[in-house]
Amino acid sequence: MGTLLSVNVGLPRDVPWQGRTVRTGAWKAPVSGRRMVRRLNVDGDGQGDLAGHGGEIRAVLVYQADSYRYWRKQLGRDDLSFGSFGENFTVDGLPDDEVCIGDRYRIGEAEFEVTQPRVTCYRVGMRLGEPAMASLLVAHHRPGFYLRVLTEGRVGAGDEITLVRRGPGELSVADTDALLYLPGRDPATLRRALEIPALSPGWQQSFRELAGAAQPAEQPGWPGFRPLRVARIVRESADVSSVSLGTADGTPLPDARPGQYLSLRPTAGPAAHEVRSYSLSSASADGGYRISVKREPHGRVSGYIHTGLRAGDLVDVAAPRGTFVLEAGTGPVVLASAGIGVTPVLAMLHRLAATGDPRPLWWLHTARDRAHHAFAAEARDLLARLPDAHEHVFYTADGPLPGEEHVTRGRPTAAALASLGVPAGADTDAYLCGPTAFMDDLGAMLREHGLLPERIHTERFSALAAVNPGVTSTTAVRPHQPSGPAGTGPLVTFARSGITTAWSPEHGSLLGLAEACDVPTRWSCRTGVCHTCVTPLVTGDVVYTTPPLEPPEPGTVLVCCSAPAAETVLDL
Repeated sequence: MGTLLSVNVGLPRDVPWQGRTVRTGAWKAPVSGRRMVRRLNVDGDGQGDLAGHGGEIRAVLVYQADSYRYWRKQLGRDDLSFGSFGENFTVDGLPDDEVCIGDRYRIGEAEFEVTQPRVTCYRVGMRLGEPAMASLLVAHHRPGFYLRVLTEGRVGAGDEITLVRRGPGELSVADTDALLYLPGRDPATLRRALEIPALSPGWQQSFRELAGAAQPAEQPGWPGFRPLRVARIVRESADVSSVSLGTADGTPLPDARPGQYLSLRPTAGPAAHEVRSYSLSSASADGGYRISVKREPHGRVSGYIHTGLRAGDLVDVAAPRGTFVLEAGTGPVVLASAGIGVTPVLAMLHRLAATGDPRPLWWLHTARDRAHHAFAAEARDLLARLPDAHEHVFYTADGPLPGEEHVTRGRPTAAALASLGVPAGADTDAYLCGPTAFMDDLGAMLREHGLLPERIHTERFSALAAVNPGVTSTTAVRPHQPSGPAGTGPLVTFARSGITTAWSPEHGSLLGLAEACDVPTRWSCRTGVCHTCVTPLVTGDVVYTTPPLEPPEPGTVLVCCSAPAAETVLDL
């Protein structure tokens, strides 16, 4: 069937890369003699990023000698020695288009099971000095694959590789890789993949998401920005004001899903042309939108909204968008917020009250005190319309008044959740919005209480947490203008981070520009394959410097391989 040609190992090391340091175990080298293969790896081997490599499901990486011959010719290189692709086993035979997920092989004293193709990762390109390598491995159907260790034992170069059992479904490694990363995927093949028990949980989850996304994505209500008129402004608390928006001619606006947000751009005043995003605080049943804005101490846009904006003014607004939305269901619902995080869950409460939703509801809100508790009366009125609603308010600097059994001084605790009767069933959905620490702490409590992690939904106002696999931790820096000469290209706005700057080709991609501004970024392959970097495009147009293997959904862009073709606003 095949032969083990080389056993390669290497411990993680810190490697300088583009001004940063990457912790990686991609540097492997052949070893002589026999090596013990254990449940987690080969003796003497290690991985620098266990989120994407290593562990029980990805204990051993396999690559083929035939692929080495292919890449030597394709890349015009004669310096590719075994281990260069980061693999533990270099083998003769076992091509990706013949090996199937779930196949079991005996090598030496050990037995293995195929679990998934190689993860598309920028580090193989870093190791080879070929930045596009992650994309090439997928496009040329030569990814290699991971093994799980079923029986530990010693292996060595020269061992025969024997097929013990063919995997159920007979879905090859190459076809599995294409199913995730390439367009034109077949729904029946997706279902077949999900029936293979050996397929790694991460790939199963990705395929479940793809199977559930068979319907086209809902398009925004209009492209780019359009002018909306301020109908009224209402003071809600000491530092929160609501702005109601409508069309200039009174025609209804498209319906928004409760939990979505608007991107707003003032057309006058000191914050003119700056973009900020604000959650809708009520759904658009009356044909208009309402946002509610907290005045930040140094916020130019929020300051203008509170002091300069007037009824009758026009502001540019992008259509409602966002995936933090109230889902249909029959199980209990928990709406939990802190501070101005109340806005998207208040929109959800409006929708539940408007429909008289019968689901049991828990409304939990944390505020500093009564003066800073926006929408207290509005929420109580909405809750009174529901058949099974429960309310509890936490004041961090105030206490309950007589008769306020629903108020507690302090913050939510695990004991409080239990005493309030928050349901722990598998059908309970929780929606959390507020400061990051609040969502992290409450989310952990709800998981410990028994809620399923996938049913705990969170919304973050600021930039999303960075995903930079392998990059060693650095001190967080507030987003800023890039250093060096100012660009002369189209303006690029990172809406969540509050940065607008001119494009310069020296940044290479929108991702490169974001990194130059210290805007938190999310990426893995950096070549348009994995879609980790997919970002909502509020307005503008881009060109792809490296065409992605599969285009992203309409209204989104892959920032790792694109550049602005016109003034562009990104939800980043």
